[in-house]
Amino acid sequence: MSSRFEQAQSESRSQTPVDLVDRVRLAIAHGELLPGQHLVENDLATMFDVSRGAVRSALMVLDSDGLITRSPNRGARVRPISISEAVEITELRAVIEGLCAAKAAQRATAGERAELRGLDARMRAAVEAGDTTAYSSLSETVHQAIREIAAQATAVDVLDRLRYRSVRYQFSVARLPGRPRQGADEHSAIVNAVVAGKADKAEYEMRSHLESVIGALYDLQAHGGLYGVPGSPERAAPLNFS
Repeated sequence: MSSRFEQAQSESRSQTPVDLVDRVRLAIAHGELLPGQHLVENDLATMFDVSRGAVRSALMVLDSDGLITRSPNRGARVRPISISEAVEITELRAVIEGLCAAKAAQRATAGERAELRGLDARMRAAVEAGDTTAYSSLSETVHQAIREIAAQATAVDVLDRLRYRSVRYQFSVARLPGRPRQGADEHSAIVNAVVAGKADKAEYEMRSHLESVIGALYDLQAHGGLYGVPGSPERAAPLNFS
């Protein structure tokens, strides 16, 4: 049975947001709009069943968010993320998510601790089965669960903005040899600390986990870049790299 954290996540993906800006953000996050892709106003208007004026306004907001680039002569494109920017985003995540992990350790109820244990067990089972897709989804769910337990609304807002900018390289990192098993071990350490109510330990484990993700980013660069690894035809997908 899906946890309430996964149900909330599923609802956010299956429902069509009223705000066009959010709809385009999700299209970028889910790999429907790829890095460097030219964004034609007429095509987007058809894709989202809105007016060109609405698309133009949305693109202005997305430009200010750093998700796209716009120029008078070349139009709008989905902005690629460099390795240095990916590292900076992950460093910032380490600080903010470390705080969330500490708060979650202080606030978690018995039911929330039980759900975290269940997610941890399912993640390990996915790794044992070689199911990278399930591992990636459960990884994202664990991070979301900890943020929700922490009840830090401002932190969640910042992390959501970072997620839209970073999600485009996440699939390839999850495909690195040995990464799912290492990631599962790191998530288990975080979950165990939160469940034990050890705030300092939870923050430490979350930061350590995301620091290891930075190492994986550099490994990915050595394997051929942010948007694909040798032998893998996929170039973008809405999976979690951590």
